[in-house]
Amino acid sequence: MSYTEELEALFSAHKVEENIPTMKAYMKNQFEFLGIKTPERNALLKQFFKETSILEEKVLPIAFLQEVWKKPEREYQYVVLGILGHRPQWLHANEVPFLIDLIVTKSWWDTVDTIAGGIVGELFSREPQFIEQYIPDWEQHENLWLRRTAILFQLKYKGNTDQDLLFHVIKVNKDQTDFFIRKGIGWALREYSKTNPAAVEAFISENDDLSPLSIREGLKHIKRERDKKNY
Repeated sequence: MSYTEELEALFSAHKVEENIPTMKAYMKNQFEFLGIKTPERNALLKQFFKETSILEEKVLPIAFLQEVWKKPEREYQYVVLGILGHRPQWLHANEVPFLIDLIVTKSWWDTVDTIAGGIVGELFSREPQFIEQYIPDWEQHENLWLRRTAILFQLKYKGNTDQDLLFHVIKVNKDQTDFFIRKGIGWALREYSKTNPAAVEAFISENDDLSPLSIREGLKHIKRERDKKNY
């Protein structure tokens, strides 16, 4: 059997019908589900790794991943991201268009945030020339999920965050009315505030035209830490 056939056989055998309605409702009925919850899905993925040689591949098995991504059940998109998370060294310049395709197809926060803050973030940290190559386009792209990726890709950079770039991308997007852009701005500011709270607080003060949602989210950690000190 092919990798795809083995994966589908394994996951189909563990379908849980009674979980499907709740999982579909949580995702606004945008996707089909097999009803496999995260712990069980992770265990099945580990089993798939043991039973196949997928992780021994020297280059990205892109055709397999594209085939799996196209499947209607949401668990399969999670599998693709799980595989990429296990083998970040597979990704180089030639694979960025593949990542873009993952961002703009079957798009919702659950997959895009994993790609942005994890997979793209790791790749762009390792290959910083990609930041200059892609972020100027993504930060103002007509696709909101590429915009959100531009906002969130430094989410785990901590002290290595390019502060000027982060604040620039936020300024470019601060007038966007979409919930996911505004929430993403707040999330990015909140995470960076764990590294440089003074800079984030100053930025928010100087940009009081940020949406209330962005400001509220951006200041959450700062206020929480302040409340602890004053308790």
